Amino acid sequence: MVKSFILALDQGTTSSRAIVFDQGGAIRATAQREFQQIFPQAGWVEHDPREIWSSQIEVARLALVQAGIRAGDLAAIGIANQRETTMVWDRKTGEPIHNAIVWQDRRTASYCDDLKRAGHEELIQRKTGLVCDAYFSGSKIRWLLDHAAGARERARRGELAFGTVDSWLLWKLTGGGLHVTDPGNASRTMLFNIHTGTWDEELLRLLDIPRELLPEVRSSSEVHGETAPGLFDAPVPLAGVAGDQQAALFGQNCFGTGLAKCTYGTGCFVLMNIGDHAGLSRHKLLTTVAWKTEGRLEYALEGSVFIGGAVVQWLRDGLGLIKSSAEIEALAASVPDCGGVYLVPAFAGLGAPHWDQYARGMIAGMTRGTNAGHIARAALESIAFQVADVLEVMKEDSGVGLSELRVDGGASVNNSLLQFQADLLGVPITRPKAIETTALGAAYLAGLAVGFWKSRREVQSAWKADRTFTPGRKADEVAHRRSRWAEAVKRARDWEERSEYPH
Repeated sequence: MVKSFILALDQGTTSSRAIVFDQGGAIRATAQREFQQIFPQAGWVEHDPREIWSSQIEVARLALVQAGIRAGDLAAIGIANQRETTMVWDRKTGEPIHNAIVWQDRRTASYCDDLKRAGHEELIQRKTGLVCDAYFSGSKIRWLLDHAAGARERARRGELAFGTVDSWLLWKLTGGGLHVTDPGNASRTMLFNIHTGTWDEELLRLLDIPRELLPEVRSSSEVHGETAPGLFDAPVPLAGVAGDQQAALFGQNCFGTGLAKCTYGTGCFVLMNIGDHAGLSRHKLLTTVAWKTEGRLEYALEGSVFIGGAVVQWLRDGLGLIKSSAEIEALAASVPDCGGVYLVPAFAGLGAPHWDQYARGMIAGMTRGTNAGHIARAALESIAFQVADVLEVMKEDSGVGLSELRVDGGASVNNSLLQFQADLLGVPITRPKAIETTALGAAYLAGLAVGFWKSRREVQSAWKADRTFTPGRKADEVAHRRSRWAEAVKRARDWEERSEYPH
């Protein structure tokens, strides 16, 4: 029987999706279901692992129905997942011992501060490529072991399993037959040595996490097993696994050193392929495993902008300047330029490369002639300025010049934003026809493992550009604009009284 399709499971922070792709990389069907966000107290965010699973299997089956195909028509299933979200379950019953602790959760921030005060930050960065932060899974695992009754002792006896969302889905899809992850997801735990490609015993001792709890680390692109009887009408190989940002990097075909992508979402995630050497950042960017294929680890530098598309939501919901996010482009285009206005959207501090939690939002350069169009344009431009700041230090850290930036995410539909981004960076910005790059990356990884696509070259032939934006501004004008932006950022930094935030 000809296996004509790949099913990608895209398990995100607020919804589970399933997309059926054909051999040309075209979407044949999509199904999506949102699930509950749980906020037990301020700064805490949880998900119910059972709801993650039920929503994901539901949309997987629905996508097959909508595509008019059966499971027997699938060559493989690939998984892309929200990263760092942490869950622990009973190996015998498959029941979670607690809700999942989501990547956004900050309950372990003080524990991470303790690790830094004790002088462990350099060790953690050197081995994992990460900063010591509650964002990552390690401190969340420790919290679960400390707060779920008897969990630590049960973990030491080998009765419990830890997993990020990919591991949980693979466990459920195989009826408890697989407890595995890939190196990209493992590298987000603060427990994985990115140089050796193994769990690190020194870090496990530091965080007091039993080795027996952890999944086996396998390739991002290989046949791990197949779906358990009864889930579908036929067994399907499970062959691709990647965290969402790594999957998007793969889906954008950023296979060569120096190729980068930016996902313009609520925030902005910038990843650059740095090849097979895990160089560490001098600017507190993250060094992460991109993927492991054909026995070879490849790495990426990652920088996060806290407020990207969210600044447009603020103009809509906070200021009421627009009624829908789609109106931002027309309002920004109502003026020929920003009129000297700069908006620094440091509503939650500044991320890479500034790392200033005391910065706050600021609008600078307003005059009596400033109008809503100027503020809208400055807001859009602030997204591009922040991405340019990240890519500038990426270039310094990697020693590799940027030749092109590939883009995706909701705000990537905004043509004026992408044109300004190209002007700032001085390199082409390419938006693909298929903007579902996260799911597409998971599909590519799975398809390559089973021979659905024979090579990366064949995958590249399926990738098609929608539009390329080429730089159009003079270098001296760009330099002036960036210097004024830097001055605005300087004035927004260190705004809050530090005494208000005792350590």
